[in-house]
Formats: sequence, structure tokens, C-alpha cells
Amino acid sequence: MLETLLEGLHATKAKTLSYYDLPEDKLYLTYGEGKWCIKEILHHLADAETILYERIRRPVCEPAPVMWGFMQDEWCKHLEYKDTPLDMNKMVYSTIRDAVIYMAPRFYESHGHMVFNHSRMGLRTVKDEFEKIVWHNENHLKQIELVLAKGEG
Repeated sequence: MLETLLEGLHATKAKTLSYYDLPEDKLYLTYGEGKWCIKEILHHLADAETILYERIRRPVCEPAPVMWGFMQDEWCKHLEYKDTPLDMNKMVYSTIRDAVIYMAPRFYESHGHMVFNHSRMGLRTVKDEFEKIVWHNENHLKQIELVLAKGEG
């Protein structure tokens, strides 16, 4: 299972980083009315990466902490994703992902059972959050691929 996780972490990192370098005109494409554009998705991935990283670290260090959910649409709006340069969040995403990859062999199996209480989802484990990082990233990559396929068609 750890090998599969690491493969997913590396694969989604490489693919995601390539999208941070898209030409400006592609970054504002969206896959549907009211949906985030590619630039907003990429900023969201950087922010989500930092939040999910904390959800792994806290339970390893503290007994059953409470972790708050975040209102992603509010983050997008109030942090002005459309107007924020991507280069800094590209570095944030890459650096945090490297830290997650570093932590995976150390904590995925040995501390995977450690729990935290999510404000909306209830009890979650360290293992759940490691796996969520890949799942979440893959879902947003599918959205970006859909946008780009639609834009080329």
C-alpha cells in the first residue's frame, strides 16, 4: 500500500507542476459555468496540500486533535485566486508535497492508525489523509484535463 501511495504522490506532483506553467490564456479556462478556472484549481491544490499536511502531522504529535474543515470557495474568493501570481503557490505545492513524500515512509504505516476529529467528517486517521492527498489531487487533475480537452476541441 505504501508503494502505491508513493507512486501516486510522485505522479500527481509531476503532472500538477506541469500545469502551473501553462500559458496565461489557458489558466482562465473553466470546464463549466460557475466552476473554477485552472488557475483557481492550482491555487486550491496548494492550499489544500498545506491543510492536508497539517492533518497528517498533528495526530502524529498530539493525541486526537480537532482539525477544522476549510471553506474552499471562501478561500478562493477572499484570497483572490484569480489575481494571485501562481509562481509562489507552485513553490508551496512542490515543497509541501516533498515533505509529504518524505513523511510517508516514516508515518503511513507506523502512525496510520492515529486519529483526529475533523469538524465536519468526524474521526479520520493519518492513513486516511495520506490517501486523500492523492485522491484529491487526481480529481482536480481530471478537471484540468477536461478543461484543456474542451479548450482544444
